[in-house]
Amino acid sequence: MLLLRNPLTWIPLYIFLALWSIVKLKKIAWIFIFCTLITIALTDSVTAFILKPFFERLRPCYEPGLAGIVRILDGCGGKFSFPSNHAANHFGLATFWFCAVWKTTGRNWYWLWVWALLICYAQVYTGKHYPGDILGGAIFGGVIAACSYQVFTKILRRIQKSHYYSFQSESQLGPGIS
Repeated sequence: MLLLRNPLTWIPLYIFLALWSIVKLKKIAWIFIFCTLITIALTDSVTAFILKPFFERLRPCYEPGLAGIVRILDGCGGKFSFPSNHAANHFGLATFWFCAVWKTTGRNWYWLWVWALLICYAQVYTGKHYPGDILGGAIFGGVIAACSYQVFTKILRRIQKSHYYSFQSESQLGPGIS
C-alpha cells in the first residue's frame, strides 16, 4: 500500500499520458496537457489551502479517541484530513482524462477509475484518512475535472471554428464536436 501512495510510482503513467497525447492527439495535445495541469493545480491547492483549514477535521492518527486503534503505516502527515488531497487530485485527473480521451478518441479508459480507487484505498489502509475524507475529495476532484473538461471542449470548438488548424480526420477533434 505504501507503494501506491508514493508519487514516484506514478511517474511512468504521467509520462505515458503525455506521450500518448502527443502521438494520438497531435496538434491538440497541448490543450490536453494544459487542462491536466489546471485540474491538478486547482484540486491540490484548493483542497490543501482552503478546504482543509476550513473544515479542520483531524486525521485519524491525530484523533485522541482513536489512539492505539488506528494503524499508522507511514507517519501521520498534516494535521487535517477532510477532504483528501490524494482523492481530489487522482479523481480529478481520472475524471478529466476519462472524459477528454472519450471526447477525442471515442474510447472509454475505465482503468483510470481503478487507478484512482487504488490510491484512495491506500489512504484509508495506511491510516491517513477516513472513508468520508476520500468521498469528499473524490467529489471535489470530479467537480473540478468537469470544469476543466468544459474548458477543454470550448477550446476544441474554437479551434475547429477558426480553422486555424487543419485536421485530417474527425478523430483528432473527437466524435460529437460540432
